[in-house]
Amino acid sequence: MTKKNYYPVVNTGGEIHPFASVEELWFWFINANQAQIDGAKYTAGLGAYNRPCQPSDILVVIDRLRRNRRLLWDHIKVLRCYGRRQLSPDPYHPKEARAATLWQEAMKIMETPMIDKGFIEQKTIWPEIAALEMSEEGQPIVFSMTSANDTQFSEFQK
Repeated sequence: MTKKNYYPVVNTGGEIHPFASVEELWFWFINANQAQIDGAKYTAGLGAYNRPCQPSDILVVIDRLRRNRRLLWDHIKVLRCYGRRQLSPDPYHPKEARAATLWQEAMKIMETPMIDKGFIEQKTIWPEIAALEMSEEGQPIVFSMTSANDTQFSEFQK
């Protein structure tokens, strides 16, 4: 009996749409796993969006985090339970307060490896340079105030 060669699925068609957040990634992962359990075959490039990963790639990252003891079994149980509901736990509901804490911890732990892998968009906290006002010298104004008579003050004064 000969061994079949494995050729990885290369996602070549169209623009790749990374996930906007870890929660969106997790809910997609749970749906993809449930579809696979129900008998669907995963084929790259046939979905509504061209995603940067397969469900097995996410499982590898989660397993690595668990083996390195960054994610505990409590985190994974909460992720599975609320992932199947497609709803994050409500921190203001008394019975879901502990689950909400574990959910937030798990999302923070998973965010950095998922960004590093390219599964999630990198969020920046600084506005883009093009959106900033420019001074007369052509440098962006980092901090500007407008007084009552529309006079601008800036840190870049000489």
